[in-house]
Amino acid sequence: MKKLILLCLLFGFVLQIEAQAQKFLRPFETISHKKPSYITKEDGTEIEGTVKKLKRKKGLIKEIDIKTKDGKKLTIPIESIKYAYLPQSGWDKFTKIDSYVGDATQWEDGLYDQERLKSGYAYFEKAETIVKKKKMTLLMQLLNPGLCSRIKVYHDPFAGETTSFGVGGLSLAGGEDKSYYLSKDNEAAYKFHKKKYNKKLVAEKFGDCAKVKKEYKKAHWENFEKMIFTYNESCKK
Repeated sequence: MKKLILLCLLFGFVLQIEAQAQKFLRPFETISHKKPSYITKEDGTEIEGTVKKLKRKKGLIKEIDIKTKDGKKLTIPIESIKYAYLPQSGWDKFTKIDSYVGDATQWEDGLYDQERLKSGYAYFEKAETIVKKKKMTLLMQLLNPGLCSRIKVYHDPFAGETTSFGVGGLSLAGGEDKSYYLSKDNEAAYKFHKKKYNKKLVAEKFGDCAKVKKEYKKAHWENFEKMIFTYNESCKK
């Protein structure tokens, strides 16, 4: 019986690694107040320190209170921030880091700090975002940093998740977010819902890519992440 369970776990692990080939990075909500964070300002200077508080607007980051490595306490508004690498509090190496390192396709664009991403940091960047029909400038967690030449996918902190299936604590299927924020060709990011995902919407938003139009004739949410990777990989400008 133990051997059977072990085999199931190993098989599930292989399936999970294969599935990660075209998956978004796992988002997280809690930021470590002990590990160093790295914030790059609009003028190019980098501030290293520990985050004391994140001030949010509609759940998304609007301002950061940080204590620098030399002991200074600063409040940095979104207007001054270009991007940031923030560490997760109590991050899980198996679900967060391994999924990124095991996926060669995620490194293709090479525009981001690979070592920090592999060390469990999330990349946040300033982006115009439409929240309930209002355009706001917020700090958004990018979920496809390795392959985002046309479409960027940002975490929605209020997204629900699809039902997941697992064995022995290992998630084998499901557990995908039901919504994301998408930005196409640097336009303002907008909320993209699973409940509104259909064939017509796929054709409208992604039908300008011949490979996507050919391979994704039906709208299945479980293939959404793979479709975004296909779009970015096959239809670069």
